[in-house]
Amino acid sequence: MTELVDQIALCVERGKVNLKSPFPPDLKGQKGVDELTREALEAGIKAQDILEMGLIEGMRKIGVRFRADEVYVPDVLMAAKAMKVGMAHIRPYFTSGEVTRKGLFIIGTVAGDLHDIGKNLVSMVVEGGGFEVVDLGIDVSTEKFIEALEQRPGAILGMSALLTTTMANMGESVLAVKARFPQTRVVVGGAPVTENFARQIGADAYAVDPQAAVDYLNSLVA
Repeated sequence: MTELVDQIALCVERGKVNLKSPFPPDLKGQKGVDELTREALEAGIKAQDILEMGLIEGMRKIGVRFRADEVYVPDVLMAAKAMKVGMAHIRPYFTSGEVTRKGLFIIGTVAGDLHDIGKNLVSMVVEGGGFEVVDLGIDVSTEKFIEALEQRPGAILGMSALLTTTMANMGESVLAVKARFPQTRVVVGGAPVTENFARQIGADAYAVDPQAAVDYLNSLVA
């Protein structure tokens, strides 16, 4: 059974969605996450174990490799696609309570910024890390961040910015969120954002890449 779960993790990491998927070429004609996850459940393996040791572990590995520049954005996107196929089989177990999420993560690109590639990558990797993700999209106003937190008490908040001109908006949003919800943890990131800037605007953490965001979130729920 452990071998089956390990195979799920490998297929997530490699982006092997299902038997018909031609990607990656060296796994063509082999079962993917879709078939293997179904088989694992039918074999009596706990859904929580499949989630943590299969799907989450596969996303963790691709996240680490992305950080090390061993793989690139398309590889992460394929891994996320494979993970989502596996999650479709696991989702009913969330309703029953047999499987639980680590926590809730709200993310959005700050006001004035229409870029979403980095945010989307973080969303996918964080979801693959076992968290429920609420993606507010792009050009998110301070009011929208606050409204989302009001509706979801206890959530962790992520903000992204790709333009230097919108970094000021990030600072304003963090300030307003902290004034309204002092206990809310805020993690920020994006191409122009630095750890020093994050500290200056009062954010709790800076994520240099998607895996860094997952590592920080895991530290909060450990």
